[in-house]
Amino acid sequence: MVLGERYSLKDAAGTGPKAHDLEGEMHMIDTKMTRRAFVGTMGAGAMAVLAGCGGGSSDGGEAPAADANVKVTMITDTGGVNDQSFNQLSWAGMQQLGADTGWEVSYIESKQDADYMTNIDKAVDDGAALIWGVGFAMGDAVNEAAETNPDVQFAIVDSTNNNGAANLTGVCFKQEECSFAVGYIAARASKSGKVGFVGGIDSEVMQAFEQGYYAGIEYANKEQGTSVTYTGQWADNFGDAAKGKSIAQKMIQDGADVLYHAAGGTGVGMIEACTEAGVYAIGVDMDQSYLAPETVLTSALKRVDQAVIQISQELINGELAGGSNITLGAAEDSVGIAPTHDVLDANFPGLYDDALAVIEKIKAGEIVVPKSADELETYKASL
Repeated sequence: MVLGERYSLKDAAGTGPKAHDLEGEMHMIDTKMTRRAFVGTMGAGAMAVLAGCGGGSSDGGEAPAADANVKVTMITDTGGVNDQSFNQLSWAGMQQLGADTGWEVSYIESKQDADYMTNIDKAVDDGAALIWGVGFAMGDAVNEAAETNPDVQFAIVDSTNNNGAANLTGVCFKQEECSFAVGYIAARASKSGKVGFVGGIDSEVMQAFEQGYYAGIEYANKEQGTSVTYTGQWADNFGDAAKGKSIAQKMIQDGADVLYHAAGGTGVGMIEACTEAGVYAIGVDMDQSYLAPETVLTSALKRVDQAVIQISQELINGELAGGSNITLGAAEDSVGIAPTHDVLDANFPGLYDDALAVIEKIKAGEIVVPKSADELETYKASL
């Protein structure tokens, strides 16, 4: 495969499919179309990471002709494929993969944790060549399935290959970096001096969202000479919009006027509460401005869709070996902020560009963003 031009987050809308396009528990696309030439879209840095971690190589020739019989299946976590966030963005990548290659792509939706292994087994029985698990909660199930089914390729988003299985690729993102950028925006945009965070299920992966966001607030405070305060709460759920709304309403009652979520479908409730109260919201994973165009200041982007497209093709075409763990961040243009900035420009002129400058500092290593509570304390002491 010939690797393409450098990918930039500034060029991507990241809106993903609308919920009404995704019907039923099992959805399949069989495009049966002539394969279009693939243009790599994850950035030169990401390509180096893929080649280094996976041990694969490119001979510079054309990729093999697509086999229309190739099946790639995605298993959602309990947030579901219509979460307006992480799972939905992953499915958008799968849909594009099918369009680009002519492969048969599908998803199976998990309603509860107990569904993970059952759904993986369904995908194996259906002849999937590659099975994606979406979300850290599926880590144990995917690792076990990879060992049990050595002839099937597996990949998982936001978790790792824990046991060295030769057919499993772990794909993680530096979500603390995009969270830092939106934390910086939140602190600069707040008039009350109070900002909030609504999290889904507390975990090491999700802590990176919270601590990166908090660090961005502290960075803005230092830069601007302000004292914006932070409050956060976990909903213990990725699919409970009512709970997200309730948590947000309490934060707003307590004075918070900018709220950020990393909570999947639960966060949709947070955005609704912000809209009703006339305060600002910050989305996550995909550009969520379409949910509330006058309310959403920006969104922290994780280009899961592009990772799914690129890594799937590299695995199926044999250019990336399994048995690796890949980490993608701002340096690979795989995390950042949404390109939509109408609300920012109208109310906070120059702030969007200032946030992009912060991201450039992260890329250059001038800012090393904390991803845990301990790292945050060290970071705050260094300011």
